[in-house]
Amino acid sequence: MRLKTLVTSSVIPAAALSGCTAAPAGFPASGNGLWYNTTSTLWETSYLPVGNGFLGAMSPGGMAVEATQLNIESLWTGGPFLDPTYNGGNHDPSQASFLASAMQSIRDSIWANATGEIDNVEVLTSPFADYGSYVGAGYLISTINASGPVSNFARWLDLDEGVARSTWMQSGQTFVRETFCSHPSEACFHHVASSNTTLPDVTFAWAILGSLLPAPNITCQDANTLRIRGFSAEPGMLYELLGEVHSTQGHVSCSALNAINATISVTGGNEAWISWVGSTEYSMDAGNVESDFSFQGPDPHEALVTLLNSITNTSYQDSLAAHIADITDVLYSQFSLSLGQTPQIDLPTDQIRAAYEVDTGNPYLEWVAFNMGRYLLASSARGTLPANLQGKWAKDINSPWGADYHSNINIQMNYWSAEMSNLNVAGSLFDYIEKTWAPRGAITAQVLYNISRGFVTHDEMNIFGHTGMKGGPDGGNTAEWADYPESAVWMMIAVWDRFDYSNDIAWWQAQGWPLLKSVASFHLDKLIPDEHFNDGTLVVVPCNSPEQVPITLGCAHAQQQIWQLFNAVEKGFNASGDTDIAFLQEVQTKRAQMDKGLRIGWWGQLQEWKVDLDSPTDTHRHLSHLIGLYPGYAVSSYDVEIQGGLVVNETHLTYTKDDVMNAAMTSLIHRGNGTGPDANSGWEKAWRAAAWAQFGNASEFYHELTYTIFTNFAPNLLDMYNPYNPADEGPLFQIDANLGFPAAVLNALLQAQDTASFDLPLVITLLPALPDTWSSGHLKGARTRGGITLSMEWADGKPTSVTLTVDANPISTTRPVQVVFEGKTIRSFTTTPNLNITLVDF
Repeated sequence: MRLKTLVTSSVIPAAALSGCTAAPAGFPASGNGLWYNTTSTLWETSYLPVGNGFLGAMSPGGMAVEATQLNIESLWTGGPFLDPTYNGGNHDPSQASFLASAMQSIRDSIWANATGEIDNVEVLTSPFADYGSYVGAGYLISTINASGPVSNFARWLDLDEGVARSTWMQSGQTFVRETFCSHPSEACFHHVASSNTTLPDVTFAWAILGSLLPAPNITCQDANTLRIRGFSAEPGMLYELLGEVHSTQGHVSCSALNAINATISVTGGNEAWISWVGSTEYSMDAGNVESDFSFQGPDPHEALVTLLNSITNTSYQDSLAAHIADITDVLYSQFSLSLGQTPQIDLPTDQIRAAYEVDTGNPYLEWVAFNMGRYLLASSARGTLPANLQGKWAKDINSPWGADYHSNINIQMNYWSAEMSNLNVAGSLFDYIEKTWAPRGAITAQVLYNISRGFVTHDEMNIFGHTGMKGGPDGGNTAEWADYPESAVWMMIAVWDRFDYSNDIAWWQAQGWPLLKSVASFHLDKLIPDEHFNDGTLVVVPCNSPEQVPITLGCAHAQQQIWQLFNAVEKGFNASGDTDIAFLQEVQTKRAQMDKGLRIGWWGQLQEWKVDLDSPTDTHRHLSHLIGLYPGYAVSSYDVEIQGGLVVNETHLTYTKDDVMNAAMTSLIHRGNGTGPDANSGWEKAWRAAAWAQFGNASEFYHELTYTIFTNFAPNLLDMYNPYNPADEGPLFQIDANLGFPAAVLNALLQAQDTASFDLPLVITLLPALPDTWSSGHLKGARTRGGITLSMEWADGKPTSVTLTVDANPISTTRPVQVVFEGKTIRSFTTTPNLNITLVDF
């Protein structure tokens, strides 16, 4: 109660707050950041995020009182910590025979139906009880004993340094707060200082403040360390936070009012700061049969004490410098982008955002949004767990969609920009798949699909290996989101991309190839002959195009992805060290037999299903059947010799590349701009922008890109899934559009789509969809497939200089490459080790 009163009483009326009229002195001269001269309101739309992957924090930029909201990456409700018998949404193994019979009945019904459809597959789904949710970890409350009128207030997020700050004048002195989370130290820091030699009294405390966490114990571990220890739910996962307070020249003391409330006070200091660490008893290494899928690790206390002790004797300035050096190294030392922007430093970001218009755009805001996306990914992906549906930032115990790992677009989009923008942050993603998807997914494969090879997962995934087909709480037809056994296939494309860009053979052999082989093995057994069309092809059945209603056969999304997966097997086999030639031959044989997921329908569209069920008025948010356009290549790198022949109504057809691309464009046009009756999310607009860039259509690309910002990006540039939600419901933060935005931008500047074989040319297209507003700029340190680093400068819409450097160890030393601009091949070469080429004539 005391803390709640303290926070409420600290709010300064708007009329009494005088904000800065220009960017604060500490704001980066590059303009690479966000700043505001008004206080925060909503967590979703105005707080500013910092994170190191292990921990996250949302800073409101407070004055006399700052209430920083905290996150621990593994803090979840549900799972085996709620119910030790939790089985990842799987059926009991005793039901395997029944489920095999039910699966055959479903398939028989699809074969027999005139349109190849059935009503539901609910017999295959299982309840999602105990699924759980990502949980906010409460608030760090920092107070300064200052009062009176406030002037020159500003708060900002410095994207050059990864630090959130606020500053103001009060009681005759200037105050500065700064908050950051350091990856090198795995800790977060909050620092307060003033222009006077001595600070007013400062306090640090912790509070729940409206979240529904059970009340934790908050005690003094020693005179300068708070210890917060509690559970995510009752029963639930144990977590702990330790916060150590330091002061230069000051006196630090901790007082505990009772077992659930303690405060650290600083008096007489000329600066004060708190370093905090946090963790839970969750362990991915215990997510297997040997550990009975307990996910139970050790009590986090001793590890946290060790972690905190490692930075106890480090000065605040040294910790800050190490953090800034890390941010610089990861985000900017190897890669940079300019869109020819002119920084608008004198205008607060919310005012720039409010003036933003569709099609007109603003290169400066777009550049900041691009950098913000990479910053958010680096800040949320470099922990033990990958970036989730909200990165690593969630405020409540019931986060939207559980802030889980939706795996039919969302987690995939999170990582789209990583490889091309030279951001090596996907390690935790692949560890997560290996340790939570694969072990329980092997059980799902056996029980639900009667397949003994490999593993399978579905759409909605938590941190406890929820691999079963997740039904709805109220029954009904849940197939449109539940029936998605291709989620791991899509993630294996990310695994392949990591190898194709990095050439890391040691990683490929140790982790990448085993994952790829396991998923491919499952789908080799899941593909079956098409008994509806009887055309001799292999298809998936039953299938849903993600989140679309028809339950049918041969969904284009699934067929295109599995075909690409089998190509990756062949391309990566030699480097894998695997001697299983029989497996490779089986992949090659079934790849040749499978339906490729490419058919043109009655209104000229690329069909979403093998049966021509598409409606020209369908504006669904997903572009599932266009996955082969972007981010895949089954459409964009279509090869008539490999994919061209099929039988339709006993007629042999051969589509040309133009046929397939025109059909894909027809589908994209009819799908609309990303505002439909089913949603108004940002990610669907970012995906459309990238798809239009793939067609080389600069105007449509820029329209969708600007529409993404205009409709879905809040004043703090975080993506709101539902921008027009009623005020009483509030906006919903979802990070995928933030992280997908850089990928869409890059696809307009540089394309190098994959191919089915290393024998086919890798086509590197320069500035394929450059909008007029970005007529000059540069792209430095970008990566393409084949282990190539590319830097480019352009002016007046044309490249002026391009440098390409091949790695010392490319996967293939005979891969043909073509560099293309405006449809003309500028240079052809082969991926020879250490080859360096500079182009200046365009």
